[in-house]
This record gives sequence, structure tokens and C-alpha cells, in this order.
Amino acid sequence: MRDKLIIGRMIPTGSRVHGLDPRAKITAMLLFTAALILSNGWPQLLVLAALSLIVLLATRVPLKTYLRTLRPMRWLILFVFLFQLLAGAGTEAAAGDGFLWTLGPITLSAAGLSAALLAVMRMVLLIVFTAMLTFTTTPSMLSRGIEGLIKPISRRGTGAERFSLMMRLALRFIPALLEEAQTILKAQAARGADYEEMNLKEKARLLMSLLVPVTVGAFRRAEELTTSLEARGYRIGAPRTSYRQLIWRRADTWFTVLFALLPVGALLVRLTV
Repeated sequence: MRDKLIIGRMIPTGSRVHGLDPRAKITAMLLFTAALILSNGWPQLLVLAALSLIVLLATRVPLKTYLRTLRPMRWLILFVFLFQLLAGAGTEAAAGDGFLWTLGPITLSAAGLSAALLAVMRMVLLIVFTAMLTFTTTPSMLSRGIEGLIKPISRRGTGAERFSLMMRLALRFIPALLEEAQTILKAQAARGADYEEMNLKEKARLLMSLLVPVTVGAFRRAEELTTSLEARGYRIGAPRTSYRQLIWRRADTWFTVLFALLPVGALLVRLTV
């Protein structure tokens, strides 16, 4: 089960994107998301797709690995496609033209198809670019980058550190919980549970029997972790140093400026069209 978890796994390749400051990569992802939201046509999305492809190739991570990140989201992507397809058809039905074909209560139109493809492309680019961030950044550096970004705007001095600690512990808990779930699944299979021959009702009942021990195990691990932190004298806000310091270089500035131009250009195109 842990091997199937692709998003959130760091893949070291020694590329220049791996060496960038995590704050620059997080900022670039936020700017890229803003550009996706502001883009309302194929020319803008094609430019974003070309730029994202260049960045993905620069990471030296195989493209098939990025495509594997879309597999867990395939049903959500299909739902978004169908929803936008039918919603666009209903919008164009009011105009009375542009129909592709009608089959009973289902009506497909050119506007609905275009809107559905645009929505799917936005979603695919967002998932793939988010995967790029996790593939090139370790969880600890990712949490430190988020802490460095929100610390200047945090009202309280410990707010950024609390959020960073919460995120770091959550990322550490995911593999542990997956291993515990896999152990329980193997124990159930050893007792004769055959998932392939079960109907939906039996699978739902088996899922509940899996959810309860995993939840109990999560609370047990959280309590043990709290005791361990208290025993070591850990205190939020206490002065501490880091083994690896975050250093902002010229490459980080250019990388951020490049992505800052994307939402600005998308906004200008949206206002002029």
C-alpha cells in the first residue's frame, strides 16, 4: 500500500530544481495556481502547459511518474469533465445554438465540451505541478519553507512554528498509518477475508473493521509522541538552530519572477479580451 503512494514522495535526481529554496518552489506553485484560475482560454493554458513541461523535464523525474499521480484522481477528473460538459450544454441551450447532438434528456454542445476540457486540463496541470513540488522537496524542507513564508505575516511569533510542526508530524504519520493498515489487511486476509469475492456491502463492513483499529492506533501514536516531546523538553517558541539553513539565491529569485509573470499576464489577457 505504501508503494502505491506517489504524491508526497521525494525522488532525488540532483537536478537544479531540487536545489532551489523550498520557499521559492512553494511561491511558484501558488503563482502557478493563480495563473490557472485566471486563465480562461486555450492559448493561456497551452502556455502554462508548455512552461510546466519544461520545469518537469528539468527535474529529471520520468514523465510516467508524473502521470501516475493522476491515477488516484481519475474518478474525480471524470466527474469534473461530465459536470462541466452537462453544465456547458445547459448554458448554451439558452442561447439556442452550438449543439453537437441530443440524446433524450442529455444534450451536448461545443461550449460544454470546451469548458469540460479546459476544467480537466486545469486540474491535470495543478496535480502534476503539485507533484513536482513534493518530488523535489523533502517533507522537512517543505514544512520549513512554509514556516519561512508564513512567519513574517503571522500575528504571534509561535503561530508559524506551530503550523510547521503540525504539518511535519502529519507527513510523518502518513507512512506509519499506511503500514499499520497494511498489517491489518494482511491479518484479515490470513483469516480468510477474500476482497475480490466480496460484494459492496461486505467490503464496506470490512472497511469499518479496518478504520476503527487504524484510528485507535493513530491516537495511541499521538499520545506516545506527546509524551516523548514533553520528556525531551520540547517547547514551542524556544530558540533553536537548524542543521541546514535556508539560503535564498539568485536562481530562486529568477524562478519566482518567472512564475510571477504568469498570473499577471493571464489577468491582462482576461481584462483586454
